[in-house]
Amino acid sequence: MPYDLHTHSAVSDGTTSPAEVVAAAAAAGVTGLALTDHDTGAGLAEAAAAAKVHGVDLVPGIEVSTSHRGRSVHLLAYGDVAGDPHLAGVLAGTVDSRRHRLRRIVDGVRRAVPALTVEAVLDRVPAGVTPGRPHVADALVALGAVPTRDEAFRELLAEDGPYYVPYRAPDLERTVADVVAAGGVAVLAHPGSRSAADVVDEATLERLTAVGLAGLEVDHRDHDPATRARLRSLAGALGLLVTGASDYHGEGKQNRIAEHTTPDDVVHALLARVRATD
Repeated sequence: MPYDLHTHSAVSDGTTSPAEVVAAAAAAGVTGLALTDHDTGAGLAEAAAAAKVHGVDLVPGIEVSTSHRGRSVHLLAYGDVAGDPHLAGVLAGTVDSRRHRLRRIVDGVRRAVPALTVEAVLDRVPAGVTPGRPHVADALVALGAVPTRDEAFRELLAEDGPYYVPYRAPDLERTVADVVAAGGVAVLAHPGSRSAADVVDEATLERLTAVGLAGLEVDHRDHDPATRARLRSLAGALGLLVTGASDYHGEGKQNRIAEHTTPDDVVHALLARVRATD
């Protein structure tokens, strides 16, 4: 049975607890999943406990926010990397930058939706969670300005939209090397998505592979058939593993858990690379 290697909980920008994500994965019939909250491993202990209850194999992970050529590119880091001192410091810097940009985002979006307030956004943020664009989207849905999170991200909150505010994120190539140095395995998340496609070219992938990139997330709802075929070909040429995942966020997005998955033999190959760095 396959694995879902990209999911989010309310610890970052999902809408369900880590235990509920695991329960949903078990109900979907997968062998295992990776909980990959944005820039934090704070939900992994709860997910691990739930995985034992449900008989699901949990792959620890984080989705690391990075920057490449001025664009946001996400990196899936698998393995017990959250406690690495250097990587933890890098993640803390990103989280702090995200926290401080919230008011600027709201001030911009209010030009289109005057009823939006910082307080309305913070009401949507669980305790201890860093506020971000998904929580702004939730506030916009609650106000009736947009029907879904996805719709909010298509226009009002798009990275190439009029109200986007950048945040400080580490360099993509350096972060791949940091993940490997921390004993983890790096897989590029949805490299054909709207934010990454223009800056992740073949030359970039060659450089990333040279510093330790292990795979590409090819099967993802943001990728059309032509994009998947191109990425699969590039992965083959570079010797990279091909993964698939849902990028599940609970009720916040339309993505359904296990809608795309990774075969267990690929997961075993990834985990072998984790063990090889121990």
